[in-house]
Amino acid sequence: MSGSTTTESPDAGEAIGAASHFTIPDPPSDADMAACVHCGLCLPHCPTFRVTRNETASPRGRLHLMRALGEGRVDTTDTFVEHMSLCLDCRACEAACPTGVKFGHLMEATRAEIQVRRPRTGFPKVLAWVVFTQLFPYPGRMALFAGALRLYQRLGVQALVRASGLLKRLPGNLDEAEALLPRISGRFFSPRGTVPARGQFQKRVAFFAGCIMRVAFAETNRATVRMLARAGCDVDQPEDQICCGALHVHAGEREGAKELARRNIEVFEGSDSEWIVVNAAGCGAALKEYGELLAHDPIWSERAKAFSARVRDFSEALAALPPLAPPIRASKQPAEQKIAYQDACHLLHAQRVRQQPRDVLGRIPGVKVVEMRDGDRCCGSAGIYNLTEPEMAETLGDQKVTNVMATGAGVVVSANPGCLIQLRAGLQKRGSSTKAVHIADLLDAAYRD
Repeated sequence: MSGSTTTESPDAGEAIGAASHFTIPDPPSDADMAACVHCGLCLPHCPTFRVTRNETASPRGRLHLMRALGEGRVDTTDTFVEHMSLCLDCRACEAACPTGVKFGHLMEATRAEIQVRRPRTGFPKVLAWVVFTQLFPYPGRMALFAGALRLYQRLGVQALVRASGLLKRLPGNLDEAEALLPRISGRFFSPRGTVPARGQFQKRVAFFAGCIMRVAFAETNRATVRMLARAGCDVDQPEDQICCGALHVHAGEREGAKELARRNIEVFEGSDSEWIVVNAAGCGAALKEYGELLAHDPIWSERAKAFSARVRDFSEALAALPPLAPPIRASKQPAEQKIAYQDACHLLHAQRVRQQPRDVLGRIPGVKVVEMRDGDRCCGSAGIYNLTEPEMAETLGDQKVTNVMATGAGVVVSANPGCLIQLRAGLQKRGSSTKAVHIADLLDAAYRD
């Protein structure tokens, strides 16, 4: 009709002020908030939607709620928080999205906004303070804490506590957390000095040792360094490196994550290595996104981008280097060993690294890499998700273990400690003889002299 005025709804086209009501220092942009076109292609890739069939448990539904929060139409109610907390932040939706919605960035910003508007209280507040401010940023304290856990496991106290049922009577989900506790390493990993290349020199790299990896997967860290050296790399191990901050970001502790990022950037700037190699998918994704995390910091933004550009996953690095010669004892290997590969979400979806781990595994003589059904689906670990959302985590973990066992493989390989903890717990519960192994450990055993 001539002279009429048409006003588009917030869902039609690019929303105005889609993030204007966010109060965190670095809110998402209106363009990022409005990028979703509601096509629904993400739905079959979302683990929580596949289980619940609930629109608000889908990326599209959660994005609608995020925009409503940014526009001031909803607040951080209990229901809102529940919908955001149920998300695994696995980012499978990002890989499926035709318009490039930065779902992980938006979810992390929303969780940070929740913490501003609804700070933790009581036991959760105390626990978060201990974990995020007093433990993870300090490797020495982490080693002391892990040492106490090692005694708890080795001296038989763990068996007594489990038999007593004490943990079920304490606040929080301590019984679920204790059940998933990995076996603490006998000798912790301490990054220090440079391990020289073996054979023909190819490249100088720096190794990011992580925090959990140092105390619960110390041998995996040593295996990683040995493999890089075998591949012709001088491996620098900066001593003052600390936690990557991934768990902080996922839990809404964004400012704490930024401080950890700044400290790591400064430490690794002192290394003249071309690559920074990391063997934990969650850590690698966080390190590669320091540039985004510190994008609003005028002092650190460019330094963060330069740091992130150097980061490589362990399998990504090995795949780019000349293949190792087959080990001398390769002729003694079985005719064929079936290995299933489990894609860690933050390696596949966040870093988009898929083929490289399969390529380096396929180079091992006598190994056949087999695919499992829904191999790209989250196992339910997702950082500390199996502690905060144990029911959904158990459902997803059981699905994953079923698919692993269906392959008939004697070994399932992954590139993330959380996945390995989840897989080992699930396989043990089902009485399966299949072993869950880190890719670095498998490669190190295959190529060991």
